[in-house]
Parts: sequence; structure tokens; C-alpha cells
Amino acid sequence: MFGRFFGFGSERVSRLLNQVALMMKPQVVFVLGGPGAGKGTQCSKIVENYGYTHLSAGDLLRAERARESSEYGQLIANYIKEGKIVPVEITINLLKQAMEETMQKDEKKFRFLIDGFPRNEDNLQGWNSVMNGKADVKFVLFFDCSNEVCIDRCLERGKSSGRTDDNRESLQKRIQTYLQSTRPIIDLYEKQGKVRTVDASRSVEEVFADVKSILDKEG
Repeated sequence: MFGRFFGFGSERVSRLLNQVALMMKPQVVFVLGGPGAGKGTQCSKIVENYGYTHLSAGDLLRAERARESSEYGQLIANYIKEGKIVPVEITINLLKQAMEETMQKDEKKFRFLIDGFPRNEDNLQGWNSVMNGKADVKFVLFFDCSNEVCIDRCLERGKSSGRTDDNRESLQKRIQTYLQSTRPIIDLYEKQGKVRTVDASRSVEEVFADVKSILDKEG
């Protein structure tokens, strides 16, 4: 009907609709919380139930570190081992590339959970500089959890994860980095009314019940 009315063939209409979909900006939810707060677990459940695409800044960096031809591999490895934050340009380029590739494959997949980012002011400024007008940040989903619970969970995870940073020394450095660098970013978004806080010290199902009520309300 639409095509006939405007004198377009159905193939042309389909192409136009695809172009419109590609022009849509990614809708982003930043997922923040200390190491071991359960961000990855909850993101998996959100993907399963709400059709978001989960992008973990840490996973993208680890994959890039492992990629044989990567120009950044050794640099990333050194930063991760020391519990330091990787230069913002690398992280944002990996995130941008992952979003573009996802939307090119399926134009309906324009909603993203970005897990573990922005971790500091440098990250946030980099995001605003590179992604300004190219993505809409809907809100920050903040998994709030005590340092003790986070450390215990990571040590338990370290027994099977194979992650080099799931040991007590690296964890203490990561928690210090989180408190000094990431908490101020959460506070900044809080002042803008863009933070949705969940008590992450409870069971996976109890935490997800809160997450569901937030996502059902936010749409």
C-alpha cells in the first residue's frame, strides 16, 4: 500500500526502510558496578529476556589482546595485569566497531548494554567526544555491592575462569581503581537523574527481579 501510494516498488520500499534502520542511533544502557558485582550474569539475563546486545568493554579488550595480529595486544595485557584502565581511544573504537557490526547484521538490534564502561572521567570525555550525536545513552544501570562480597565472588570465579586478574592482589588494585575513578562517574550521572541502582549483594534471581522492574518501566 505504502509503496503503491508513493509510486515505489516493494523492493525500493524495503531498501528505504533498511536505510532508515541503519540511520537509527544505538540506544545504550551503561552497566556499572565493582568487580564481582554480577554485571555479566545480569547482562546475560537481560539479553535473554529483552533482546539487548551485551557488549563488555573488558571482554572486547581481552579478545583484542588475544587476537594474534592485534597492534594493541601487549599494551592491553600490561594494563589489565596491573589493574589499570586501558587508554580510552582503544576501548571506544572497539565498542563503536562492535555496535556498527551488530546493526549492519540485523537492523532490529540497536539496543546495547555496555558493561564496565565508562570507568573514569577520561572514558566519559572520550565517549562524549567520539560518540556525541551517534548514540543515545538512556540511563546507567548500577549494581551496588560491598567490596567484601565483590572480592569473595571474584576469588571463587578465579578458580574456574582462568582470568589472570581474579586474584586477591589484582582485585584490591581493581577495587581501588573503581572507587577512585568509576564511583565519581556514577555520582555524576546520579546528579543528572540517569542512574538506576540495584542492590547486587543478593541472589541472582532477586537482583534480576529488580532489573526487570527497571527495564519494564524504562521500555
